[in-house]
Amino acid sequence: MAALSQRTIDAVRKNESSLLAEWTANLDASGASRDARIGHAEFESQTKEFLRLLVTGSATSEINGAGGNEWSEMRGFLERLSRSRALQGFDSQQTASFIFSLKRPLFDLLQVEYASEPTELAGQLWAVSELLDGLGLHTIRTFQKSREEVIARQQEELLELSTPVVKLWDGVLALPMIGTLDSQRTQVVMESLLQRIVETGAEIAIIDITGVPTVDTLVAQHLLKTVTAIRLMGADAIISGVRPQIAQTIVHLGLDLQGIVTKANLADALALALKRSGFIVGKEG
Repeated sequence: MAALSQRTIDAVRKNESSLLAEWTANLDASGASRDARIGHAEFESQTKEFLRLLVTGSATSEINGAGGNEWSEMRGFLERLSRSRALQGFDSQQTASFIFSLKRPLFDLLQVEYASEPTELAGQLWAVSELLDGLGLHTIRTFQKSREEVIARQQEELLELSTPVVKLWDGVLALPMIGTLDSQRTQVVMESLLQRIVETGAEIAIIDITGVPTVDTLVAQHLLKTVTAIRLMGADAIISGVRPQIAQTIVHLGLDLQGIVTKANLADALALALKRSGFIVGKEG
């Protein structure tokens, strides 16, 4: 890989202000620096920091590229930049363009610096292009990883929000299920429910599947695992929301739900839970 010459590095240092001005103008033209998701002061700070690290890394590196130890500070900066852009809702193209838009100002500077030396100019243009491409690709890789982490965290938060554990009465908890019940969600359900059983000392947990569209063998297995975990914690489990269609499906599939108390709706399940807890439910008068 071609290396930036000391002459090029000195030219960048000498013309830092004009480079930043032209780079900012390019970012302004593309609308990147005027995006409401990022403040002007933050944007200006990032351009100055990137150019400083570019000079520092080039001056201490014999071979340019983002993989060497001398570029560790730059990689750290780019990783922080990528994470912040991912959290702010930018896409990978917008994030990488922050770096690639510096090419034109650097190319213009080199054309002036090596105006009478076409061979040297070609070599330095190639070196700058390779260096910025490498840094840009590192930014894209980091952005994608950060974005995946954001999505994974959002999925976990949605799972937690979609599986609320409600205290219906002293010693009685309810877990209304809505949507498809898969392995990942079952794990979240069990963890949330078991934790609440420990916290409240509940003796009965009602799992309401009124909002579960279909029950197949896999869903039934997940329910059985949850019920088993509840029993291991010393509590009883009741499954409510067993509609006629679901009952027929369970029979048709030959699923074994023996030993598990089921009710047609949450009201019936709550009445049974209260009766088991020693309360009498009836109409007044």
